[in-house]
Amino acid sequence: MREAAGQMHRYPDGDAFYLKRALAARLGVEPGQILPGNGSNEIIELLGHVFLSPDTGIVAGDRAFVVYRLVAAASRAEVVAVPMPNYTHDLDAMARAVKPSTRIVFIGNPNNPTGTLVGQEAVDRFMANVPDHAVVCFDEAYIDLLPPERRPDVLQYVRAGRNVVVLRTFSKLYGLAGLRIGYAVAPPEAVRLMNRVRQPFNVNAMAMAAALAAMEDHAFVERTRALVREGLETLEGGFARLGLPCVPSAANFVLVEVKRGREVFEALQRRGVVVRPMDGYGLPDHVRITVGTAKENARCLRALREVLADR
Repeated sequence: MREAAGQMHRYPDGDAFYLKRALAARLGVEPGQILPGNGSNEIIELLGHVFLSPDTGIVAGDRAFVVYRLVAAASRAEVVAVPMPNYTHDLDAMARAVKPSTRIVFIGNPNNPTGTLVGQEAVDRFMANVPDHAVVCFDEAYIDLLPPERRPDVLQYVRAGRNVVVLRTFSKLYGLAGLRIGYAVAPPEAVRLMNRVRQPFNVNAMAMAAALAAMEDHAFVERTRALVREGLETLEGGFARLGLPCVPSAANFVLVEVKRGREVFEALQRRGVVVRPMDGYGLPDHVRITVGTAKENARCLRALREVLADR
């Protein structure tokens, strides 16, 4: 990024030539199957622009990432919200929920905000049953935090020519959230359509330079995974000692039941600790707490203990 800073008077490469080729080589796909975005959130919006309209709809879990519903609402598209038993996507029920008008099925894996993961067997069964007219979007923003043996292989369906879009990001594992850079792996035709509706120069030059460098920083990746693993153990252990139920997480955050979640959120915020209230997800008794450094995790648990004691 320091090296790239001297070139910030120039427009970025609007085609992300080098980043697309590096990602394609890493993932075993063609460059024409890669679409970088201003975070993977932008690509969710682009999918809405391309595929959704008032006479179409989406299928998503009822405790899935809220942006799926917001993008559908922007196009006045129908939302079919499928219940998530044990806070986990029910892919069999989602396949059955697909209608002739359904254009996108969104599957966050691991899911935000519940942190749950669906495995290869469930994914394969879903892909065998989902109708071909629906685009399946696997949102894998958190998948890189997991070791390879725990990650279901969904890219195989993109390589096989299925209507599958896989979203990933440099925000989580690589620690580049402030630069807003993510990408989609998708059929060439889907990439072409999204290119038609995206803004030119949607990814900045500093972000592309950082992403290219981050892909080769394997030591940092391993440190991040270790930090998240240790942090989850610390937080989940702390919640258990406080008598707070939580959902075992495959991401870098934990969904924890605290009762009157917004009240706890506000009390923690007054102590300088920011968590995420979950009432917008129909979970008013929960908050979502992200893993930090060891010092930050300890401070969070200490503040949470104080808040609970004051109630």
